[in-house]
Amino acid sequence: QVQLLESGGGLVQAGGSLRLSCAASGRTFSSYAMGWFRQTPGKEREFVAAISWSGGSRYYADSVKGRFTISRGNTKNTVSLQMNSLKPEDTALYYCGHSQYDSGTLLQGGAAYDYWGQGTQVTVSS
Repeated sequence: QVQLLESGGGLVQAGGSLRLSCAASGRTFSSYAMGWFRQTPGKEREFVAAISWSGGSRYYADSVKGRFTISRGNTKNTVSLQMNSLKPEDTALYYCGHSQYDSGTLLQGGAAYDYWGQGTQVTVSS
């Protein structure tokens, strides 16, 4: 089993910034990518960003490119999402995911992930 613990959500005004963090523990794969997805009521979970095991490959949804940055901690078991220039449409429940793969564009699909965190709420007011 893998446990993922997210933190860093909250309420921020449009144009502001937030930093989300996720720590993985338990029986993780020897090398695994991690990603962030988000979901709003009535909609499917959508891809936000992902990072390969090495940290050398990063993937972003078009809607967040240039505003969000995903990074991996030195110990590899943590991932952060720096969110700048936030917009009201970024409001969602953000989930961290652990992938059974270590890299690749398939990380943009939810099926590439085998474990999810509980989610952290991000609310951007206009």
